[in-house]
Amino acid sequence: MAENNQTRPVQPPRSGPGGMPRGARMPGQKLDVKSLGRVLKYLLRYKVRVILTLVCIITLAVTNVFIARMLGTLIDDYITPMVAAGSVDLKALLGYILRMAGVFVLTVSANFAVNRLMIHVTQGILKDIRKDMFRKMQQLPIRYFDTHAHGDIMSYYTNDINTLRQLLSQTLPNTVAAFLSIVATFAAMLTSSLLLTAFVVVFVALTLFVTVKIASKSGSYFVKQQQRIGSLNGYVEEMVNGQKVVKVFNHEPKTLEGFREENEALYHTARRANSFASLMGPISNNLGHLQYVMIAVLGALMAVSGFTNPTLAGVNALTLGTVIAFLQLSRSFTQNINNVMQQSNAIVMAVAGAKRIFELMDEKPEENDGKVMLVNARETEDGGIEECEAHTGTWAWKVIDEDGSVRYRKLAGDVRMKDVDFSYVEGKQILYDITLYAKPGQKVAFVGSTGAGKTTITNLINRFYDIQEGEITYDGIPIQKINKTDLRHSLGMVLQDVNLFTGTIMENIRYGKLDATDEEVYEAARLANADDFIRRLPDGYETEIDGAGSNLSQGQRQLISIARAAIQDPPVMILDEATSSIDTRTEALVQQGMDRLMKGRTVFVIAHRLSTVQNSDVIMVLEHGVIIERGTHEQLIEQKGKYYQLYTGAFELE
Repeated sequence: MAENNQTRPVQPPRSGPGGMPRGARMPGQKLDVKSLGRVLKYLLRYKVRVILTLVCIITLAVTNVFIARMLGTLIDDYITPMVAAGSVDLKALLGYILRMAGVFVLTVSANFAVNRLMIHVTQGILKDIRKDMFRKMQQLPIRYFDTHAHGDIMSYYTNDINTLRQLLSQTLPNTVAAFLSIVATFAAMLTSSLLLTAFVVVFVALTLFVTVKIASKSGSYFVKQQQRIGSLNGYVEEMVNGQKVVKVFNHEPKTLEGFREENEALYHTARRANSFASLMGPISNNLGHLQYVMIAVLGALMAVSGFTNPTLAGVNALTLGTVIAFLQLSRSFTQNINNVMQQSNAIVMAVAGAKRIFELMDEKPEENDGKVMLVNARETEDGGIEECEAHTGTWAWKVIDEDGSVRYRKLAGDVRMKDVDFSYVEGKQILYDITLYAKPGQKVAFVGSTGAGKTTITNLINRFYDIQEGEITYDGIPIQKINKTDLRHSLGMVLQDVNLFTGTIMENIRYGKLDATDEEVYEAARLANADDFIRRLPDGYETEIDGAGSNLSQGQRQLISIARAAIQDPPVMILDEATSSIDTRTEALVQQGMDRLMKGRTVFVIAHRLSTVQNSDVIMVLEHGVIIERGTHEQLIEQKGKYYQLYTGAFELE
């Protein structure tokens, strides 16, 4: 049975005052430039497409200015003279309109190219980020997953990735395009009219002042919104996984209350963020409309009165065509500034998601500094051990000494712990002065009440966690000197909580040895007494199951788990409540297979059913992290201590 919180890392309380995770840092309003920079580094992997995109965006900025200028020329050089002359030169007019149409076609083509290129770039970057995230997740220690809600971790791959998709596919190219258009348009405005440009600058400054005030309010709420979504996802995932427990204890009202609190917290944060953000559009648009009308009136008065019009190119008369062209330029200038401002919230939200992703990527990976490797070996004629490529059924530890010399030590399965102290959380010690040994081929059993430290000991043998004091050796080698991958390859493990994977039953058994033949799969299933029920399934070993194994009974899932360990054929086995989920009838069927599985191996057994450990070579009785009794079943009965009380009182530890 899994340990309770006395022997497992304690997850922090889900939320504190106001629903925010306890200890969570309230985000500021500043853009996280470092996280944005890390996102932009991914763009360098697609330099060619990014450069082509920039060329197209520059083309868009230039053509937009050209269209406005050409509109002014159309009025001053073609339409106005024709009106004054009272005749129409269709050939000249049509020729100029066709030139304008060519510029429009170029604009549309460039815009289409930007969208197509950014689809490739965006999806490529998201693929790379997901791959980097998942690779890093495989490197993280068990401690990380014990202290982080699984739903929140899933949120990295869904919600946070989605905000990055918006940033890369829309926000970023739109912002760059708007910025370049602002530069090109402003330059064109300066060459059209300095006075009208100054008027526009003053008006835009007023608009910016208002929108910046609003953005500063909404930005922090968008960051908080991302955290709230992760927290809500974590709660939902936890409740879905525990739905049976919720119903058994009639906790639906309590669960609904918890969801209501999480949902309300997200609602208030999202409402505030979007309330402020929704003000930006109407305010800036209305100010833009007001500016357009005022420039039209002012420009018309200047043109009619023959007002002197200073420009960067010199002084000239302000014409009707110039006023119309300037109106187009000013509208484009204002709209692009508004676009940049409105994208600010999307950038802040996306960078908040990116920051969460990079926090995962920056987590300290599981240390694996062991140099001792596990290799295939064979015995030499003189009785020694040498390394070989072929699998012979014999393994050896490859030890490289400081002087570079190599020596081999046959893997025997001798596991010892000496004076081991351990705590998951500093200041809350779990194990005290644990000393034990398991000689090759011995069966060592751990019994004790929930929380006594049984599972913790097996976690330490696997190096899921590292000890604070003492020493653990494997065939005389301190386990911290053994490469973790090789250490765990030599250890088979059957857990109480069975984890299957979506796929066929054969694929699930083969998970223990990916290169196993079909015959090896069948043999492992027969060893675990799973072959009979598997062959009775509609498609036998090719029967598809989901990750939860919902179309199998709990006992059948456990049998598959045992077969998966059997095919691995490790010299050391850890059975953590391996038969606790199997009914008495099924247990009788599997016990014979378990005995065959354990034969010739060093075995650590954790059991609540004392009947399953009576034939152990030694039984360790734990209480509050201390071994209080040890010996064979008969010896412990004679001592009439804790084990005797458990045995005579009940065969089930509660």
